[in-house]
Amino acid sequence: MTSAIFTNSGAHTLTFKLKTGTLIAAILLLAAFGLFQSVSAQDMQPRPVARLISEPMAEARNSRPRRISLETSVGTSKSVTSSAPALEAANAVERRAFEQTNVARAKNGLPTLVWDPELCRMAREHSEQMAKLGYFSHETPDGLQLKERAHLSGILHFRVIGENIAYNKGYEDPGGFAVERWLTSSGHRANMLYPGFQASAIGSYVAADGSTYLTQVFIAR
Repeated sequence: MTSAIFTNSGAHTLTFKLKTGTLIAAILLLAAFGLFQSVSAQDMQPRPVARLISEPMAEARNSRPRRISLETSVGTSKSVTSSAPALEAANAVERRAFEQTNVARAKNGLPTLVWDPELCRMAREHSEQMAKLGYFSHETPDGLQLKERAHLSGILHFRVIGENIAYNKGYEDPGGFAVERWLTSSGHRANMLYPGFQASAIGSYVAADGSTYLTQVFIAR
């Protein structure tokens, strides 16, 4: 019997006890497998990527849609300096996602949503923060949840507020694609088709690597 040790590109070291007569065959087989992997890696092309609720469980817990009932007023809020854009001032990604959301609501016999500039400002701030700080969650790194973020954005009075988030990269229509994927997820779809919501807005931000982050906020006042 002969012992042989093989290492595959620095990954795992494999030890085999082989008969002398089969050692050469084993070496040739592993060499051919390594060559195949090398050629396959060279042939691979970059593919579009997206992150939604279909990510692994740890990610899903952070990206699941949020809806909060119960409104309370707070006495203080931070000074809001960013603009609150009307629908005409929204970018193409934001308008596309908003319009496709209303198309879905109309198909389900629901009233269309009104664009809310304050929600757009809040959504843009969250999308930008996720992109710049490198996280993907409804909760900020300093622990702020949806309701707290709304209050800090100057949105103090509401009966129900909800939120969907997503990001994707490499798609020609990131806004339309996000809506399409949201509609395949029961939680996100429930927010989009909730009869009680009256207004909504989308806020998007494109990260340095080309990923588009989207935050969709709904409200009933």
